[in-house]
Parts: sequence; C-alpha cells; structure tokens
Amino acid sequence: MDRSFRSGLTLIGGIAVLALVFTLRALKPDTLLLQSVLAVLGVLLAAWGGYRMRDELVGIVQGRRGEIALFTMGAVAVLCVLGYLSMRYPVRVDMTSAGRYSLSPQTTQMLHRLERPVRVTFFHDPAMRETVELYKLMDSETDMLTVQFIDPMLNPAQARLLGVEYAGTALMESEGRRMRIHGPTETDIANGILRISQGQQQKVCFLDGHGEADPFSLESHDHTEGDAGHSHGIGQKLVQHERHGIAKARHGLEALNYVVEKVALLKGGADLTPCAVLVVAGPKVPLLASEIQAIDRYLKGGGNALFMLDPFVDSGLQPVLLKYGVVLDDNMVIDEASHFWTDVSAPAVTDYNRHEVTQELPLTFFPGVRSLSPTPERVPGSSVRPLINSSKQSFGGRSPERVDFDQAQTGPLTLMVAGNRRPEFVEPAQAVLERRLRGDDTAAVQEPEVKADFKPSRVAVVGDSDFATNSFFHIMGNGRLFLNTVNYLAAQENLIGFSPRTYDQPRVNLTNTQMKGTVFLSVILIPALLALVGTIVWLRQR
Repeated sequence: MDRSFRSGLTLIGGIAVLALVFTLRALKPDTLLLQSVLAVLGVLLAAWGGYRMRDELVGIVQGRRGEIALFTMGAVAVLCVLGYLSMRYPVRVDMTSAGRYSLSPQTTQMLHRLERPVRVTFFHDPAMRETVELYKLMDSETDMLTVQFIDPMLNPAQARLLGVEYAGTALMESEGRRMRIHGPTETDIANGILRISQGQQQKVCFLDGHGEADPFSLESHDHTEGDAGHSHGIGQKLVQHERHGIAKARHGLEALNYVVEKVALLKGGADLTPCAVLVVAGPKVPLLASEIQAIDRYLKGGGNALFMLDPFVDSGLQPVLLKYGVVLDDNMVIDEASHFWTDVSAPAVTDYNRHEVTQELPLTFFPGVRSLSPTPERVPGSSVRPLINSSKQSFGGRSPERVDFDQAQTGPLTLMVAGNRRPEFVEPAQAVLERRLRGDDTAAVQEPEVKADFKPSRVAVVGDSDFATNSFFHIMGNGRLFLNTVNYLAAQENLIGFSPRTYDQPRVNLTNTQMKGTVFLSVILIPALLALVGTIVWLRQR
C-alpha cells in the first residue's frame, strides 16, 4: 500500500512538472534551458511512477472502468475535433428576430456592387469584439474588400507610422484616396466603404421657407386613432406650432454618401447648381414667382428634383410640372379596398409598375395623397411614367372634410410618376398640324426643326410628403421608396435598394383587407372548426 502510494505521488509529481513546463512556455518563452531540464525531469518522474504502478493501471483499464475511461477519452477527442473544425471553418447562426448580429441585406448588396478595391486597416483593442466581427463579416462577403487588424498597444510603431493615436480608428484606402472613420456601427462602416469607393459625394438640397418638413428635425407625431393623435387624411388639420421632421430620411441619405443641406430661395442668391437633387418636401404656402423661376432654370440646366406635394395645398409649381407632362389633381384619393389600418384616405400599395425605383419594394402607404394626371397632349421632349397606382375601387374626393364620391375620378389613380426631359429636336407646331391633317404620322417633315433649350433632367412627383417623414419613414417600404427615388434622380442606380438599418420597435402593419382576413381566420373560422370537430366527437361518443 505504501509502495503504491509513493508510486502514485511520483506519477502525479511528474505530470505536475510537465504542466509547469507548458505554463513557462506560455508565460516566459525565453527560459528555454529551464524548460528543457524540467521537461526531462517530468518525463522521468511520470515514467518511473507509471512503471511502479503498472499493475494498478492495468487493473483500472480492464473491465468496466476501462470502458468508461475509453468512452470519456473518445468523447473528449470528438469535442476537440469539433472545436478545431469550428475554428477552421466558422459558421454563424443569428437567432435574433432583427438580425442584430449579421449584416443587413442592403449592406451585403452594397458590398457585392463595389467596383473599386477598398483596403481597411482597423486599429482595435480587446473590448471592440463586436466591431471586429462586423469588419470580418464584411471582409468575407467580397474580394473587393481587404481588412487588416492592428492593436496599437502591441504595434505602436505601425500606428504612429499611419498617424493613428487611438483604438477604434479605421483607415480606409482606395485608388490613392484615404480617409478615417471612428464609428463602430454597421451604418458608419458601410457609409465609409461606400464613400471611399465612390471618391466623391453628391449634394441633396431640401427646399426651405414654406413650412416644409425639416431634414434636421427628429420631431414626430402621434398618429393613433381618435383624439389621441392627428390625421393626415380626411379631416386633416395642419399643425402650425410644430413641423414634421424628416431627419430619418436625411440620415438615410447620409448613410448613402450624400451631403444634405437646406436651401432658402426666398433670401435670394441661393445657387442650386451644386445640388444633384432638389427635394421639395410638402410646402404649405405657395412659392414666389422668383423661386419658381429659379427652380425652372435649375431643371433646364440639367438639375433633378423630387416634388412631394400634399393635397389641397397650392404650391405654385404646376407650371414647372406641366413641362414634364404632369398635372396635379385637386383631390384626395380614397381607397376603401386597400388602405393602411382603418384610414380610407391612406391608400396602401403592394403592386407597382415596373421601374428602377419600385424594384423589390414592399408595401407602401400614403397618409393623405392627391392623384396625378398626364397632360392632354404629350409635351415635346418629355416623357412621364406612372410608378404607383391605387386600386380599381379607389376614387378622388374633392373635400378635405368628408368622403364624397367623384364619378369623374375613379381608380386606378396615379399616386407617383417619374418624368424625363431630353434635349431633342422638336418639330414646329405648324409642321405637326399639317402632318396630322395629311394623316401621316411617320413621314419626315421637311420644314426646319427647332432645338430644345434644356439639358437632360429627371423629376419624380408624388402627391404626398408625409410618407417620408419621421412618423412613417421606418414603416414597411416607405423609407426605401424615398431613398430609391433619390438614387434614381441622382443617377446612382447601383444604390437602389440599399438603406441603413434601423432598430425600431417591432410591430405588425396590415392593410384593411389583411386585418379583416386575420379577424375572420382567428375569431370565426378556427373557433368554428374546433366547435365542429368537438360536436362530431361528442356525437360519436354517444
């Protein structure tokens, strides 16, 4: 017994010495001589103790104890192999409903559309694990992005060489351009990659001075039913003491590498030439003649504009829109077949006309919207395409206070259009008239042609501005519709469909048809089926 005890202590001592060797190897790799001596000592002690206890060890291995030991060793080996494979071939499963630990589809699309290589050097510390994971996920999506990780505490010389002083700084390079970003979120990183790859920023200008939604305001309103909130449809009341904000839309534009600013043409001297897109977001009072002339000159010079014009408000922009073949109807669209929640004056749309703006667009709705019509005759040099229509059961109401049916304006009604003007040769009116009198629409006219005095331009017109405000921007496809439209107008079609991720409170948004179907299914159909099955079982038991 004493011999076995001494032999066991020798074996345990040898194993302890070997463990000490591995510890020294990790903490003090420079003590090679000491490690070698201890390793030899540990092996000798373990071998001598194992030899002295050979009979006891053989007895332990044999029988039931041996099976348990082998099973345990096999299980540990399997776990070690799985751990090695998980490190070599990592697989991530994001089980959160909002996908908080994976890249958004829009970021993935943007990475796949990169046309220029981007190199990122991220300086981090051990506390920035989530940001490091974001960079690794983006790096794995495309070969156009290369990410290098550096700890400035471990590599201070390299950090000083690149001019980086703090952890959390990302140095991005592409084709000789260089920029730094410090934001840790997915939107910040994606915005930086997009900005450095494009090499330039476009400016989006919001018209100001007429009660438009403010792009630098986070103000939003309560739109609950009844007296708890206020409406934008039938019985609407303009809130004079505060304006709707449209800052969520501005943040979305900035995430897409746009620069946003407000322009006030009332002051005079404002230059619209640097603006890639001019946004008129629901003016509440008519524009002055000088402002309309400035916008007209901007469009003639090749500018692009998004007009969001609310019903029953005279903006004075009708002469400008007529040149694109668009007429603003003085009505409010009522859609009893497809509307958002219980508001018949908020048409909901799920089926769109084919266009770059509406591709893969989910449900959108417009809280109080006017319809748009084409001019009786085509405007030479321009073309207009309807993008969004209401349902066939919709109609245009001419009263802002009540629902009144107008037989002259029945659905489907156009809610949004895209117009283009191109400098082409326009035939004189007399030549067109003579050709029509001859009944010849294809023969060439020999009379001199007149060249248009404008450059190519794009406009988009929608009969509502509230859909893009802070109250409704994040719901369903409203925000994507706004961003897609601006990208189309700015000739940035590769960005269509890309929008920053938001983490708003989860909620279910249904049209009235979906609400009725849900009520019928859950309140009537399923209980009726259960009652029927119960009655049949009761009758069979009797």
